[in-house]
Amino acid sequence: MTTLSKITFGMAALFTASFSVAVIGAQSKAPEEIKLPTPKPGQYEHKAPTLADIQNDKDLHPELRKVILKGRDLFMNTQQLRGEYVFNDMNCKSCHMGEGRMAWSGPIWPAATTLPDFRGKNGHVNSLEERIAGCFSFSMNGTPPAYGSDTMLALSAYHQYMAKGAKMYDKNIAGRGFGHLGKDIPEATTYANGEKVYQANCAVCHGSDGAGKKFAGEIVYPPLWGDGSYNWGAGMTRIFTAASFIQNNMPLGQPGRLTDQEAWDVALFINSQERPQDPRYTGDAKETREKFMNFHNATVYGTEVNGKILGQHDNTGEKPFLKPEALKPRTFK
Repeated sequence: MTTLSKITFGMAALFTASFSVAVIGAQSKAPEEIKLPTPKPGQYEHKAPTLADIQNDKDLHPELRKVILKGRDLFMNTQQLRGEYVFNDMNCKSCHMGEGRMAWSGPIWPAATTLPDFRGKNGHVNSLEERIAGCFSFSMNGTPPAYGSDTMLALSAYHQYMAKGAKMYDKNIAGRGFGHLGKDIPEATTYANGEKVYQANCAVCHGSDGAGKKFAGEIVYPPLWGDGSYNWGAGMTRIFTAASFIQNNMPLGQPGRLTDQEAWDVALFINSQERPQDPRYTGDAKETREKFMNFHNATVYGTEVNGKILGQHDNTGEKPFLKPEALKPRTFK
């Protein structure tokens, strides 16, 4: 571990400790009430390999091991691609917790076992590389490495190795994605309550302005809105996605502590804040929302919140373009 990494790790521990102190006496659930989701009947579980598994797998050719380890390095520190493919303060691990291995935390290995497949977001069959490209285009507010490039090969290899031993083309996967709370926002969900939950539980790490925390130039906690965060086309802008992610993973070190309703409230609050433009923007947020309603029906993009139409702007954050060339339709005749 480098000196800078040690310092950053220490600061992260300090922030986490400060957070723990801040919430003592204000827990939403008593410890005995905290329960994370369990697999449904018939679902299968997969234990993804660890770093030690990669390092010690005698069946891996040394050159392949290097590629997989490079992919892991890029996954954990995607900021090393800042200004080339990444134009915000996010890393892959920001949304896919636990090195992309953890159930209920967006594990990455299901992508390697279920793709190619049709994807409703872009309306055509996607490869693993294209799925990764989508993360660069939306969550990283950037542009993807070229298909078949060394960088894309490394990231794909890491995804595929995480799936070692998993079933192929079996979608009944326990802990896949972020969706255990369902897709219907409870009627009781409000912006005002979400703001209270955020200030009491999230601001200590992510900042009262949602800008996240940095130390010595390294991101300790990612931003949740603003120019440094995911753009309006990212999957995390969907209220149900954010709510499930938050309920199972946040506050950091205390997953499951928030009630379901608190998770819905704070997800609505966070995703009612401005962020860089959806790369599919037509020039009118309401029109863009209607055009991509299969996605934006779960967001508040293009709707009026606090007297303002969210997403009605030309701001692309640090990115000097709107739409990456990779975002194009594909059809088979």
